[in-house]
Amino acid sequence: GAAGEVDLELWRSGRLPGGEVLLEDGVPYALGTRPRFVVERLPHDRRVLLRYPLRPAMRGIQQVGPLRATITDPFGLCEFERELIGHSRLVVVPRTVPLWGLPGGAGAGAGDDGSVRLHSGQGEPDVIVRHYRTGDDMRKVHWRSTARRDEIMVRIEERPWRGGTTVLLDHRAAAHHGSGPSASLEWAVSFAASVSLHLRRTGHRVRLVTEHGISLADSPADGGEGYDNLVLDALAALQPAHQRDVTLGHDPAEGQELIAILGTVSAESVHELTRYRARGVRSLAVLLDTPSWAGSASPDHLAAATEESAELLRGAGWGVVVAGPRTPMPEVWGLLCRAGTHRSTVIGGTR
Repeated sequence: GAAGEVDLELWRSGRLPGGEVLLEDGVPYALGTRPRFVVERLPHDRRVLLRYPLRPAMRGIQQVGPLRATITDPFGLCEFERELIGHSRLVVVPRTVPLWGLPGGAGAGAGDDGSVRLHSGQGEPDVIVRHYRTGDDMRKVHWRSTARRDEIMVRIEERPWRGGTTVLLDHRAAAHHGSGPSASLEWAVSFAASVSLHLRRTGHRVRLVTEHGISLADSPADGGEGYDNLVLDALAALQPAHQRDVTLGHDPAEGQELIAILGTVSAESVHELTRYRARGVRSLAVLLDTPSWAGSASPDHLAAATEESAELLRGAGWGVVVAGPRTPMPEVWGLLCRAGTHRSTVIGGTR
């Protein structure tokens, strides 16, 4: 979406005739219009600077060029073609938007799921506890906080939010609708990039993975630089996956907190996403109303399909925000930050 500019320096060698030169640079449609220049006469003693803009509409690895010249002799008796410059690689990264805030429960304090970080006696590491839920292992009851609060509290043994966050991006072609820069997949890619960069800049260690658990980028534990470029370059080159269903076989977040950006997910895919996630670890999802990106789905059918997936995720203890194509990303993030593990939020739909 940002504008770029190409500078071309043209000069005349001793072997080049001094007539008219027609220049045409190869530019793909995704970068704008193909530029053409006519230079009536190239001087001997200086270079001619030519400029033209690039306006990328789509992320991706693009090729600019080749630059071809059609040269006519001064008398107009003959002409010949020459390739002056070959292809140049141009990486167009996804658009990102600024975000504010962190999901509830990040860092110290109480979260929407009722989890509380307790500062225990000297020598005992911090413990994160929450209210007891049916089915919890009684061996995880934290008796000191239970006695203090006069209600059963259980330990959350997994790492706290600042131990790491995994951002999962569902990039299956079958899970998305629309085409070009307005496709639901492009919205998901931009949102994943924005979330990853925002969390990293607020001090979190961030992993970016696909819906199959394949790592795309991982921020270094020592706080090294370069993560932003790793994320943006990986997402620039990302192509839609051809698998129809989510296949994991393990917890994609490896015990960390998870933020999943999902397209259309079947009941089987929801089961695959949730089966390896402990209920005590925060799991959040942005569920896209992907048929609304195509503009051809029945609103009633869309509502039922989206609500079914949202309810399945919520039933597994996830916080869910349902987003449509007109939903601003900062609004989605703000609602996600407030989403508890037993609430589902719908925005940007037709209902």
